[in-house]
Amino acid sequence: MSLLWTVQEMTEAMDGRPLGNLPDGVTGISIDSRTVGEGDAFFAIKGDKFDGHDFASAAIATGAALLVVAEAKLPALGRLTAPMIVVNDVLSALEDLGRAARARSEAKIIAITGSVGKTSSKEMLRRALEPSGEVHASAASFNNHWGVPLTLARMPASAQYGVFEVGMNHPDEIRPLVKMVRPHVAIITTIAAAHLGNFKNLTEIAAAKAEIMEGVVKNGHVLLNRDNEKFSWLKKRASELSSAKVLAFGEHAKADYRLLNCKLLADCSTITARIGKDDVVVKIGAPGRHLVQNALAVLGAVQLAGADLAKASHALAAISAEKGRGARHELSIDGGSFVLIDESYNANPASMRAALELLRDTPVRLRGRRIAVLGDMLEMGKFAERVHRELAEPVRQAHADMVCLSGSEMKALRDELGNEVETVYRDTADDLADHLKNVLRDGDVVMVKSSLGIGFGRIVKALLDKYPVLADSNAND
Repeated sequence: MSLLWTVQEMTEAMDGRPLGNLPDGVTGISIDSRTVGEGDAFFAIKGDKFDGHDFASAAIATGAALLVVAEAKLPALGRLTAPMIVVNDVLSALEDLGRAARARSEAKIIAITGSVGKTSSKEMLRRALEPSGEVHASAASFNNHWGVPLTLARMPASAQYGVFEVGMNHPDEIRPLVKMVRPHVAIITTIAAAHLGNFKNLTEIAAAKAEIMEGVVKNGHVLLNRDNEKFSWLKKRASELSSAKVLAFGEHAKADYRLLNCKLLADCSTITARIGKDDVVVKIGAPGRHLVQNALAVLGAVQLAGADLAKASHALAAISAEKGRGARHELSIDGGSFVLIDESYNANPASMRAALELLRDTPVRLRGRRIAVLGDMLEMGKFAERVHRELAEPVRQAHADMVCLSGSEMKALRDELGNEVETVYRDTADDLADHLKNVLRDGDVVMVKSSLGIGFGRIVKALLDKYPVLADSNAND
């Protein structure tokens, strides 16, 4: 396996001190001793809950070729004789290595942020670019103060495209990250009421997302959602922050990457879009109106990066929804089956509406019912009661036959729905899982949605553990 970094390159980039019998280089970068690969460098980062230095021996036992450790922690490592690069601060050293990766790279770099759709857009873009060359993209949702530099540091010099997800919960979080990434193209998928408890209004959220424009390279591009209510504000902000050219995607007649026609199906979507001067017909392998919007941004970024648009359009047919983000499972029950839609990874008012639209658009069979299993949307602050109560209308529009709720904030939705739809409330996710296991039947469609901290992933797991899988949305991965 070829080296990702030589030890000399790492030492110089991080201003580190080599210690011990070091290898020529490393084949990967890890910050988790449980997933260290053979030949990796293990960065002993001190996090909120754990200190990586406490797992240095475990990392070596798992296959790490060397450790990156803090000078102040050396005494605590005792008699450990593993190869090391000693630095002042491990996270800062990882950031420095990330900057070095960006400096040596000739790849076209694309950064994505937005209130909804960052990870799905990142995955679509990764898939769309792969036919045109080597793609390096963020793993999972590595979009924060350690995830972005880690993704950068892992980028091979040979990569032709780099795709980075950049997230935030507060102002001033995106700014330092995007200045490391320095994208050629920055995408803001949409502005919506996510993390609303940390902001006064949508304009403050837009301002925080707009920080991504500050890192765009000279003569770069910013892609904005023309259908979003904050488009004009963001466009004006772009002219203040950056010399990048602003382009737009959406259904709007003035969008540069414009949706001309759309057909939403239960397991996919087909669209016709005008990308520059070209009209392209695209099948998107996962369902949902929100994915259609994001696909326009993806196709626009493909064109701006100079990749093959026709190959990218074809590649989008092979995407599938991920665990916790719309993954579908057909599960066996009583000689028949029901459909489970797993949206348990995250939730805010916009993504809740999108998930309920998925439930609405998924056909039921025979005596089947549409069942919405909903948990709290976190980080809503003083707006929490209102935004949960306002979910009543999307629930009605989804034609839900049963609504199963848990979480203290979901009591507001329970009260708002009253007796107009069969509503079940339980204090915990586990209690709700037990209830569901006793009421599901052939033909049902069950959609599970909540913020991650509410633990609705346990409901999904309970159903997957009890009922055999007949078909899975990840079959084409």
